[in-house]
Amino acid sequence: METVSIATFPSPVQRSASSRSTEGVGGTKQQLCTSILTFSPPLCSASCVAADIISTVEFNSSGELLATGDKGGRVVVFQREQESKSQPQRRGEYNVYSTFQSHEPEFDYLKSLEIEEKINKIKWLPQQNAAYFLLSTNDKTVKLWKISERDKRPEGYNLKDEDGRIRNPSTITSLRVPVLQPMDLMVEATARRVFSNAHTYHINSISVNSDLQTFISTDDLRVNLWNLEITDRSFNIVDIKPANMEELTEVITSAEFHPQQCHTFAYSSSKGSIRLCDMRQAALCDKHCKYFEEPEDPSTRSFFSEIISSISDVKFSHNGRYLMTRDYLTVKVWDLQMENKPLETYQVHDYLRGKLCSLYENDCIFDKFECVWNGSDSVIMTGSYNNFFRMFDRNTKRDVTLEASRENSKPRAILKPRKVCVGGKRRKDEISVDSLDFSKKILHTTWHPHENIIAVAATNNLYIFQDKVN
Repeated sequence: METVSIATFPSPVQRSASSRSTEGVGGTKQQLCTSILTFSPPLCSASCVAADIISTVEFNSSGELLATGDKGGRVVVFQREQESKSQPQRRGEYNVYSTFQSHEPEFDYLKSLEIEEKINKIKWLPQQNAAYFLLSTNDKTVKLWKISERDKRPEGYNLKDEDGRIRNPSTITSLRVPVLQPMDLMVEATARRVFSNAHTYHINSISVNSDLQTFISTDDLRVNLWNLEITDRSFNIVDIKPANMEELTEVITSAEFHPQQCHTFAYSSSKGSIRLCDMRQAALCDKHCKYFEEPEDPSTRSFFSEIISSISDVKFSHNGRYLMTRDYLTVKVWDLQMENKPLETYQVHDYLRGKLCSLYENDCIFDKFECVWNGSDSVIMTGSYNNFFRMFDRNTKRDVTLEASRENSKPRAILKPRKVCVGGKRRKDEISVDSLDFSKKILHTTWHPHENIIAVAATNNLYIFQDKVN
C-alpha cells in the first residue's frame, strides 16, 4: 500500500498525510488512505488556534470539491486530485484549491451585540457552468460565493497603458484590438449576494431547495425562505415565537429541504420532535402536515431527559424516503410514512448515560453532533468524544467505532476499531469510559455523494478517509 505524499501549503493551511487500512462496517476489510489537513500557522497564539477550529465541512454535489469553514470566518476549499496513469494512487487526494475570508466580526450597535465571524454552515449549489457557487453563513448573514478560475488576462487597451494608468486621449493615434494573453491559473472567490437583516436570533442551518432558485435559513424561532436572486427581502414561513417569551417551551434546532420535492421541508426542535411541512398548504407553515416524535418512557425520565432528547441535526436520505436525526445519545432513522416511532435507533455512546451529571457540569451535554448518510443511504455516520466517530450499516446492523487522531497516523498503519470498556476488567485494546477526552470531539462530518470517501473534523484537523485504490 503506497503512502500518500506529504504536501505543504502556505500558512494558515498545513497538510500531512498517511495511509492505512481498517475493518469495514459490513465486516469486509477496506483499505483506506487518510489525509490530515491542519488549519493552523506554524507559530500561533491561543486566540489564533481558537479561530482555526473547523466549524463545518461539506462536499459538493460531485464530490470533487470539499469546503470547510472555521471559527475565524475563513472558508477553505479543497479540490480532488485528477487521476494520472503514472500515479493512480493520487486520485483521491484533496489539495487546497481556494482560501478566502467569508465573514468578518461585526457589532450590532442597536443591541450592543457582537456578531462572531464563525462559519456555522456551508451549502453547495449544484454546478451549472464552469464556476462553483456556495452559501456560507455566520450567526446573522448568509453570503453567496462564486469560485471561478482565470487563466487569461486582457492586454492592448486603448484608453489605458499596461500599468493601468489612464492615457491622454490626444496622444492616441491608432486603435488597437485588445487580446487575451495566457497567464498562471488563478482561482477567484467573489461574494455575489449578501442576505442579511432577516434574523433576530442566531442562524443554525441553511438548506438549498431542489428548484435551485430558493433556500431557507433557520434560527431558533423562525425559518425564512429566500430567492437566490433577491437579497432585500425574504418570506417568513415558520414562526414559533410566542406572544409572551416566558411561554417559550422549545426552539428550532435544524431544518432541511426535501431532496426532490421543492415544496417539502422538515425542521427539528429541542423537544426531540420533527415537523414535516408542505408549502403548498399555506404561506405560513406553522401548522405541520406530519409530526414525528417518539413517546418517552416514564420509567427512564430524569433531570437530563429533555436536554439529551434535543435534536442537533436532521437529514433527508438521498432517495427522500427517510429522515435521520441525531440527539445526544442516539441516531434515529424515521420513515416518512410512519410518524409514531422511529424505524431504526442506533446507540452512539450509551456508555455516557451514567456520566450525564459531569457532562452537564462541563457543558458537554449541550454539544451538537451532526450525522450524515453515505451515497446509497445504507450506512450512516456520526461523531462522538475522544475523536471517535461511529458508522452503522443499516443492512447488516453492524457498527464500528474508529478514531481520528494524529497519534495513529503512521504510514501503513492499520486503523483498528476502538472499543470502550464500560465496566469490569478492561482488555488491552479497550479504553475506559473514565479515560475518554471530552475536549476532543467529532462534531462535523460529511460523506462523498458517490464514493466511500469521508471527511471528519476534529478541532483544527480535517481527516479524509477513502477506499484504497488498487
